[in-house]
Amino acid sequence: MTRAELKYYTSLTLKKSRMEEAKFLVEGIKLIGEAISSGYYCEAIFYTNAVSEKEEEFVESLRKKVFRIEEVRREDLCRLADVKTPQEVIAVFYNDDDKDKEPKGELIVALENINDPGNLGTIIRSSDWFGVSSILLSENCAEIYNPKVIRASAGSVFHLNVFESKNFYQQLEEQKAKEYQICCADLTGENIYNFTKHSKLVLVMANEANGPTDELLSLCDNKITIPRKGNAESLNVAIASAIILSELTK
Repeated sequence: MTRAELKYYTSLTLKKSRMEEAKFLVEGIKLIGEAISSGYYCEAIFYTNAVSEKEEEFVESLRKKVFRIEEVRREDLCRLADVKTPQEVIAVFYNDDDKDKEPKGELIVALENINDPGNLGTIIRSSDWFGVSSILLSENCAEIYNPKVIRASAGSVFHLNVFESKNFYQQLEEQKAKEYQICCADLTGENIYNFTKHSKLVLVMANEANGPTDELLSLCDNKITIPRKGNAESLNVAIASAIILSELTK
């Protein structure tokens, strides 16, 4: 890898460059495998001479599928990673432009201002587990190709149609026009265990510190909550999402 190439690929650790280049980095053979099996195009794979036998076998198995596979110095690989002790294999992928252009499915998850990458990735992972196929994100959510989102999702971000919308509230209005029930999680809402859902529903989870915005609440048909038994002020939004999805998909 030349110095110019290292500088270029290192730039993909920044959101601005990922957006401009429509590329992102994936670390570790499990997540790389998930991206490839989900149809993402891999531009390059870089690895060090410290790869394990399993990692080496994985890399070799992709020789005919990936145009560029190259051994690099560990210090160079570390510059591409977002953790202090990275795995020995990192790949460069193109964003997937072939996904569905609009949310689909009887149950859609929408997220308002979920700006913590760990929470976003965990919600995506839970949504995948409970059979959700589409997730709609407001403009102030974390970016889906952020390495922390990818890692927290355990690869589920590659399985689902995740839409980063600049017209989030308009999109919710469009779903209402398609006879979706818009349901928002809120501390003042109806007990989730007494809630009667429609055949088509959009579950909206909001920023846990600030709650749903007034604009969101004005669009909601229903508000739901998980009944509190103890003294905690609130639930983490990722945990709350999993509990609600478990109930809605029974």
